[in-house]
Amino acid sequence: MSLLISTLVTDRASKPSCNDALPTVSVITTVYNGVKYLEQTIQSVLNQTYPSLEYIIVDGGSTDGTIEIIKKYADRIDKWVSEPDGGISDAFNKGVKLSTGDYINFQGADDYLLADDVVEKMMKDVNPDVDMLVCGKIERVANTQEKQIIFMTDGRFKKSSLLFRMALPHQALFMNRKYFNKYGLFDLNNKYCMDYEILLRAYKEFPEVTMKDVFVSAWRDGGIGADRTMKVYQEYFNVKNKHRIAPVIILKFILYLSVVKYYIKMVLIRLGLYK
Repeated sequence: MSLLISTLVTDRASKPSCNDALPTVSVITTVYNGVKYLEQTIQSVLNQTYPSLEYIIVDGGSTDGTIEIIKKYADRIDKWVSEPDGGISDAFNKGVKLSTGDYINFQGADDYLLADDVVEKMMKDVNPDVDMLVCGKIERVANTQEKQIIFMTDGRFKKSSLLFRMALPHQALFMNRKYFNKYGLFDLNNKYCMDYEILLRAYKEFPEVTMKDVFVSAWRDGGIGADRTMKVYQEYFNVKNKHRIAPVIILKFILYLSVVKYYIKMVLIRLGLYK
């Protein structure tokens, strides 16, 4: 028998609010056996000062104590569900379907918002009728040392950067619900770059991105793509080729260049010449 727990604590959409003029934001956390960091993630969302925020947790049927942590905050979490799923893309899609916000943001179970007012800052002067994608910056932090920052995004964006990498990290990206209405949900066939692929669908007519000079989230080193670099690179190539964002010869060159740079980096690390 599959585990299924669904708790709907509040329905903000049905309540009158003095903040009706503000865009509503749905923050979605997907988790599976994420007991180590989940509580910090939850607290970072629940502590947000933004008044028009909905929080949703989609659990994949955890068995490690994750459910107990969720229950601890159940009276403040708007919606949560726990049941087996088909991977991250499936969990993301469940969250989108449960959400009601004008904008949707994804925080993984090992990510956390960097300050209590980041959503408020990200939504300042944002118009959901016009602004399709609103993006801030992230810190990439070591999973062994909380304050060790590996790198930070610079907050700049050009559409051409998507040719090489996921240039709009989902932890700092607030996606208008209209984007999903136009381009659909996440592809269940993608295991590593579902957030990248959904942006590539719009590559040829890419919407203007509202960039904010705000550090939104900390993204911990590791995750599902850890130790699977070659598979990640191959999936990147596959989704770029699928959407024909450049001639295949160019995409193959980018793939080979990425692989060479990766192996050079690994050699330098082993020699103690790269940190």
